[in-house]
Amino acid sequence: MPLQVTLLEQSFEEIKPQADAFVASFYHNLFTAYPEAKPLFAKTNMKEQKKKLLSSLVLVVENLRRSDVLSSSLRSLGARHIKYGALPEHYPLVGNALLTTFEQYLGDKWILEVKQAWVDAYDAITELMLDGANYDQEKLQLK
Repeated sequence: MPLQVTLLEQSFEEIKPQADAFVASFYHNLFTAYPEAKPLFAKTNMKEQKKKLLSSLVLVVENLRRSDVLSSSLRSLGARHIKYGALPEHYPLVGNALLTTFEQYLGDKWILEVKQAWVDAYDAITELMLDGANYDQEKLQLK
């Protein structure tokens, strides 16, 4: 199913003026809903981490029409996340926190079509990142 690129771009434009607050709210939502995720960030400079999240979101939205660039970038990001201790079961937690944050910031513009566009986008992002992480290969190397 193709992504709703225009809806994704338009909704992200709404977030941009509040981008720093958005990413701070994302981590607040993540750690409030899923305290078990907090230890993954114990040794992380959260100021830098917030910048990285924002950069990743910008990268995704700005390259929605360039799937080759996006696919390569997200696979690399997934591979790096293995080193941070990220596991496949963490991806839904992040997705839920991200959707909650979009809902908070978009308010009455968070309509069903926009929500579905972000759900589909996050599913595609997750698939590419997990493909790049190659957890099956990682398990073989650990044995």
